[in-house]
Amino acid sequence: MSPQKDAASSLRVGVLQFPGSNCDADCVDALRRHFQIEATLVWHQDTKLPKLDAVIVPGGFSFGDYLRSGALAAHAPVMQDVKRFSEKGGAVLGICNGFQILVESKILPGILLHNLSQTFICKTVHLKDQSGNVLTMPIAHGEGRFYIDKKDLAALTDEGMIAYQYSSLAGEVDEASNPNGSVSNIAGIYSKNKKVLGMMPHPERATDVAMGGSKDGLVVLRNFIERI
Repeated sequence: MSPQKDAASSLRVGVLQFPGSNCDADCVDALRRHFQIEATLVWHQDTKLPKLDAVIVPGGFSFGDYLRSGALAAHAPVMQDVKRFSEKGGAVLGICNGFQILVESKILPGILLHNLSQTFICKTVHLKDQSGNVLTMPIAHGEGRFYIDKKDLAALTDEGMIAYQYSSLAGEVDEASNPNGSVSNIAGIYSKNKKVLGMMPHPERATDVAMGGSKDGLVVLRNFIERI
């Protein structure tokens, strides 16, 4: 076991569960197999988080995506403590529906709208990180179009809060590589202190080449763990 994995294995990570969550087990499995982290499942009705170093809000269809994706889950009892946790500098990762929940909870700025195509999109995409690296991983969403007004978009850019952008395999950030119409091809954003990350692509589904053709999700998960 590497020193990095030794350090990671001592981390206390909680994975939230809502009615309709379907990626919680994938997150737990990825953390266990690749980082030796035994994550704790946290039910949405809990009013207080256990002692944790980080929280993952997984993908799925919380509360059936009724009203608006993530809108009902944002008012679940546990999210009040997740918000307090983030405000104190706690690390939080929201994936797909988890990103929608973080936005609806006002933990992250912006909003996730219906895809420009008005269809559910499930496919493999490429995304570019802040260092210019191009990663490959899947998306699966109907409301993944990130929107924010021009003033706040400028603030995201100026403060280095744009974590990932949809791109071509060659790293070109253009309209052709934008699957859902997100403003500025945004696939994921950070909070100002970089401790909270919300993204629509699924890193937990891209950890084994044999199970999806890419293990680039490990780069995202490793970067998140290193920020804890």
